[in-house]
Amino acid sequence: MAPRKTKQNHRPKGPKSAVPRRGRDDATAHESSTSTPRFGQKSQSSTDFTKKNHPTPEKRQTAQKHPPKQNGLWLYGIHAVTAALANPHRRCLRLMATPAGLENLTAMPIDPEIVDRDALDDVLPYGAVHQGLALLTNNLPSLAIEDVIRHADRQKRTIVVVLDQVTDPQNIGATLRSAAAFGAYAVIVPDRNTPEASGAMAKASSGALETVPLIRPNNLVRALETLKSNGFWVVGLDMDAPSSLPETDLPDRCVLALGAEGRGLRRLTQETCDMMVRVPMTSQIESLNVSASAAVALYEWSRSTDPAAE
Repeated sequence: MAPRKTKQNHRPKGPKSAVPRRGRDDATAHESSTSTPRFGQKSQSSTDFTKKNHPTPEKRQTAQKHPPKQNGLWLYGIHAVTAALANPHRRCLRLMATPAGLENLTAMPIDPEIVDRDALDDVLPYGAVHQGLALLTNNLPSLAIEDVIRHADRQKRTIVVVLDQVTDPQNIGATLRSAAAFGAYAVIVPDRNTPEASGAMAKASSGALETVPLIRPNNLVRALETLKSNGFWVVGLDMDAPSSLPETDLPDRCVLALGAEGRGLRRLTQETCDMMVRVPMTSQIESLNVSASAAVALYEWSRSTDPAAE
């Protein structure tokens, strides 16, 4: 009968070494004190050198110097800074420029600080395309819906743009740029859930933030009702509207209301509109960016101006 096999719970022992046990241990101890450390082990001298010459990450972090925070709004980029410097309503606090960036400026109401690009990177958000210019300034004075009405009373035709549910500063800035290009008086946004004016918004507006007021009422629907009671008509844009923009006779006092791409206008905002229109497009694309839609609609309104009234 064959011997019974037992389950092995450990590796079988290899052949016994011919080296005596005491001598082998002595050799191993000698080797560990004189030879190169095994993988994953550090020698005492290596550890001491690391502690002496390389501080821990916590120590390196506390040793770094960060520029002090300054209250105000940092604007950057050639167009945004140039327009802000030319705006008498802007209070300029600090102007930083590289030698190359300074060549783009002419009139400066404040003495510039000549710095390198790294100094601008330190005070601006990460990735800001500053083109060698940065201006620390205060926010512009805010306007109200009543200012729009007073302006319209002095003009034959007035158009303003409403952005509802638009939260991207780049889109708001691009819409400001389109508003300035086609003669809109102001851009109106709900104060809640709309980003504040920022350097990114100013740069996307290409200087239009200085010329087109950004008005932020607490209640957007109430602001629209106030405009309607003073002769304005609210025209909402929606891709599913039955009437197309070129077929619509846009009013002289016009509020152009647009929502974010995908979400569109909120229900209460849409119900406040006097009419809904769409931008005609081919079937190759589903929708336009909000700033592009605003540009198309503003152009349609501007080209309908009576030449005799100019």
